[in-house]
Amino acid sequence: MTPDEIRADLVRLGVAGPDETPRIEPLKGGVSSDIFRVDLKSGPVCIKRALPKLKVAADWRAPVERNAYEFEWMRVASIIEPTCVPELLGEDVDAGLFVMRFLDPHIYPLWKEQLRDGFADPDFASVVGRRLVGIHGATAGDPDIANAFPTDHIFYPIRLEPYLLATARAHPEYAGVLEKLAETTLNTKKALVHGDVSPKNILVGPDGPVFLDAECAWYGDPAFDLAFCLNHLLLKCLWTPSTAAGFLNCFDALAAAYLDGVAWEPVEELEKRAANLLPGLFLARVDGKSPVEYLTDENDKNRVRNVAGPLLVDLPDRLDLIRDAWKREVGV
Repeated sequence: MTPDEIRADLVRLGVAGPDETPRIEPLKGGVSSDIFRVDLKSGPVCIKRALPKLKVAADWRAPVERNAYEFEWMRVASIIEPTCVPELLGEDVDAGLFVMRFLDPHIYPLWKEQLRDGFADPDFASVVGRRLVGIHGATAGDPDIANAFPTDHIFYPIRLEPYLLATARAHPEYAGVLEKLAETTLNTKKALVHGDVSPKNILVGPDGPVFLDAECAWYGDPAFDLAFCLNHLLLKCLWTPSTAAGFLNCFDALAAAYLDGVAWEPVEELEKRAANLLPGLFLARVDGKSPVEYLTDENDKNRVRNVAGPLLVDLPDRLDLIRDAWKREVGV
């Protein structure tokens, strides 16, 4: 997007005045969208437009209409918990973009950066779990929500294929179980799923966690969101080893808070699906299409493989079994 295009979009949406010449700054961090901070007279805003080809080494493409579903996920979530997303300011479906309030990183630091720096707060992790299960619970079994998010055609190429199925190609010995996990996940329709609940997409706000980047929004299996987020807390043990015990405490706190709020189905069934998924997602972050950028040492990657492989051979039905296996590996 050029500065002139950005200014025109903001004026058309009524977010900026026709005479404004705001400062425009591209924001880093995303691989799937162009994102800009724009300083307007009314305050800073963020404009986001989805890209057809993601900015990764692999050839990874996804429908740009996901931008509209991201906006809708945030709108629905804001009704359930008004402080869990930034204020939404405008949307242009045809242009594949939307505008939201920019949140000052000094007031809303990124959870990923706190974890990187060794600050692991289980109380905050617990609130993430409670807020996430609250969104799932409020949308579970809602036919209107299900009809508003018919996004299998987005979730599959941006989540199941690059994570589970790409990993199956890299590890033929686990292909059968990974392909089955992908099939089961795709066919499980329970609640509104964010699809990218990761510390890089969660701000630590004064009123609790703020969720960003719901480009994978989908009416499907909420166990995916739980497993996806817990996966990152395991991986952070290799990024900041001195805080490994704290990350595992966060894992326990988030899982416990989330599972305590499950009321739309037997909690044991949801935990089993999350525990089944987690080893596949764990392995995917070293051998799928979207490896985590901070695991570059082959010895660290092998530690992930050493734990994920046996768990895929004998799928666990509880999350603590995965935590314990990883705890032994990292020596906490």
